Amino acid sequence: MAIKKTTRTIEEINKKIRSGKAVVVRADEMTEIVKQRGAGAAAAEIDVVTTGTFSPMCSSGAFINFGHTKPALRASKVWFNNVPAYGGIAAVDAYIGATEVAEDDPLNGVYPGQFKYGGGHVIHDLIAGKKVTLRATSYGTDCYPRKEYEKKITLSELPYATMLNPRNAYQNYNCAINLTAKTIYTYMGVLKPKAGNANYATAGCVSPLFNDPYYLTLGMGTRIFLGGAQGYIIGPGTQHNPNAERAKNGTPLSGAGTLMVMGDMKQMDPKWIAGVSMLGYGCSINIGLGVPIPILNEDMARFTGVADEDIFTRVVDYGNDYPNGESKPLAMVSYAQLKSGMIKFDGRDIPTVPLSSYVRAVEVAEILKTWIKKGGFLLTEPQVMLPTAKKS
Repeated sequence: MAIKKTTRTIEEINKKIRSGKAVVVRADEMTEIVKQRGAGAAAAEIDVVTTGTFSPMCSSGAFINFGHTKPALRASKVWFNNVPAYGGIAAVDAYIGATEVAEDDPLNGVYPGQFKYGGGHVIHDLIAGKKVTLRATSYGTDCYPRKEYEKKITLSELPYATMLNPRNAYQNYNCAINLTAKTIYTYMGVLKPKAGNANYATAGCVSPLFNDPYYLTLGMGTRIFLGGAQGYIIGPGTQHNPNAERAKNGTPLSGAGTLMVMGDMKQMDPKWIAGVSMLGYGCSINIGLGVPIPILNEDMARFTGVADEDIFTRVVDYGNDYPNGESKPLAMVSYAQLKSGMIKFDGRDIPTVPLSSYVRAVEVAEILKTWIKKGGFLLTEPQVMLPTAKKS
């Protein structure tokens, strides 16, 4: 992969942002610009392309410090609104995962389970300013003698509350169908029998990692939109797989890159962080996430000009193959086909259902675009780049 000569640097772009002269467009707008004028002309004119996604992102959660008590307590078990959090960190620190379910939930004992409340809902409620019941227990020590503590808390009262999400913004994901004779309940939603529907979970051309497929501008320290506030990429997400098979335009044909991200919950907007109940499966969280892509050269212009018809994903059977660890592709479909509401599979028209909101994804990209144009959001030079694909 030969990268063309740099035409501008991030610092040069930041100077234009500070002066209010930066040319910023959304990824969907860049697609049209590149289509009409070519990547070279786009690179000469555009400084930043903004991206966005709003989708369930299970591998998410929050580190919370709830402050020392009198008498002092070293929490070993912690609950927020009866949702267990991990207390094995230190004293009054805890981590609550988005997929953790309330302790009294019947789970799938009543099938399909409704999973009405979990960690993602707790995080949303805190960001929304609601009171949440904190409960903590301990075995007691000489320095931390207290054994029980319970209190109604709000986010503003907490000394520290930071989202730290191990795996967000999947670069690509399967299109899920069900070839069995019964309805199944999955993290890809409800799948009707005999390929009655096809569910997908990516925003296509505006999704962050489709616009920098080789992670050439992304890494530790990259400033992003996270939950309505400024956040940061802190490294590759778990299951980051840069060596997935790719199309000629660089976009992967299956799950590939992921991001580990963090941001201050006290700055976030509950509109962009929402608890999710997935029938028959469990709890999750919807997250609004957007990444600015600096147009350093013609290659970056071409990457950010990618169109839905040029991005493909695999159709996978979640009835038999996926649960048996055999996610073999049954077909390849483009995001243009998926977004049309119908795909062709096995000679039939199959209706498609998005788990991601394209409308909200574009809104994330537009908000990020506005922040940059107003000079309140500068780009950052990554300190450590994300692992990228091996050169062939």
